[in-house]
Amino acid sequence: MEVRRTASVKLMIPDNRCDDLHESARQFLHCANRAAEFCWSDHSYTECITANTTARDALYEDLRDETDLTANLVQEAIRRAVQATKGCVERWKQGKRVGQPEFTSWSMVYDKRSATFYRNKVSLSTVNGRVECEFELPSDSPTPYEEYVLSEEYEFRASTLQYDAVDDEFYFHITTRKYDSDGDGSDEAEVSVDTGHQTVLGIDLGVTSLAVSSTGRFWQGDDYDHWIREFEKRRRELQQRGTQAAHNALRRLGKREEAWRKQYIHTVANEIVTEAVENECDEIVFEDLTDIRERLPEAKWHHIWAFRRLFEYVEYKAPERGVSVEQVEPNHTSQRCSRTDCGFTHDDNRHGEHFCCQKCGYEVNADYNGAKNIGLRYARKRQHRLRSSPTSGDGDAPVDVRITGGTLNGESHQPIAGD
Repeated sequence: MEVRRTASVKLMIPDNRCDDLHESARQFLHCANRAAEFCWSDHSYTECITANTTARDALYEDLRDETDLTANLVQEAIRRAVQATKGCVERWKQGKRVGQPEFTSWSMVYDKRSATFYRNKVSLSTVNGRVECEFELPSDSPTPYEEYVLSEEYEFRASTLQYDAVDDEFYFHITTRKYDSDGDGSDEAEVSVDTGHQTVLGIDLGVTSLAVSSTGRFWQGDDYDHWIREFEKRRRELQQRGTQAAHNALRRLGKREEAWRKQYIHTVANEIVTEAVENECDEIVFEDLTDIRERLPEAKWHHIWAFRRLFEYVEYKAPERGVSVEQVEPNHTSQRCSRTDCGFTHDDNRHGEHFCCQKCGYEVNADYNGAKNIGLRYARKRQHRLRSSPTSGDGDAPVDVRITGGTLNGESHQPIAGD
């Protein structure tokens, strides 16, 4: 199976080059919005442009003349607009209300040619030539950057430059991948089937794994918990001093911690949206967070905060990429067997991070099982509505759940992929 890892690094930008990055981002968003305007049609989805080559051939020369961006950055901006338009068109076909994609968030996408990596720095293309930015890496080794970006086992996929206006800091999020035949317990032989139906990505939230997708991607909570503990340790030390200087330092620490937590969850949210887009999902489905404190008594305040912020960030980021966000009731999603030919529900099915169905014997990571169940619950809900009112014209359509290498649908007697 494909294993993806993202290394997030803070960049140390030379003081005289920050304006170059801000101007580059402004022009990148200009290109993306110009491309979205070209691709979009208010009259019919059949008139929208969803082919990257068509948009690139029509816009590339003009956008190069209109901006000072390099060729690769212009092409990445066009590609972002085409992907967003394609997602909106799929939702339009299902009768949903959609509009022309609009890009407002400060971000730029870099490929291998516009970003050159070295051990402790990266060279980035800007509107005013290249700028070399050193990394501010944690003292602990190996860092995620060393483990994934510099590793021969992983290959570079893409990278996104983002700006945190709160702390006036730049962050680079570098996505890598490798292929692992062992996997994470999800080594079933699954076949990808193009059904033409709506496809959803189920997301399970937890403590050990902050988030797990129905495609089998894990966002571990270890690093998040580690830094929360470090902040708490530093906070206790300052509180014990009791001096005015310590009080002032405590306030600064609180602001840094809040900014760090927001940036961390922003990164995970971006990766979840990208996971949905790359797997051609129309919707991202979360569990309803209303009573999550009662369902996860082991979760601490910062976990609950992270869950709510993660949903909020995905909810406003996803529509920019043509993906909608929904919630479903979470009842028994962690105890139910996600095999579509089983569905047996029992408390004894789950033991910590391990799931083993007492009826059919299906064994898998418990959070991955929960993520599939969340997607399947939404699929069954939509298909029940479709059967109840097949001529309602409200845009309901059969729904598939994207899993590792294939799809499942909500009909227990009709599995699409071996699972």
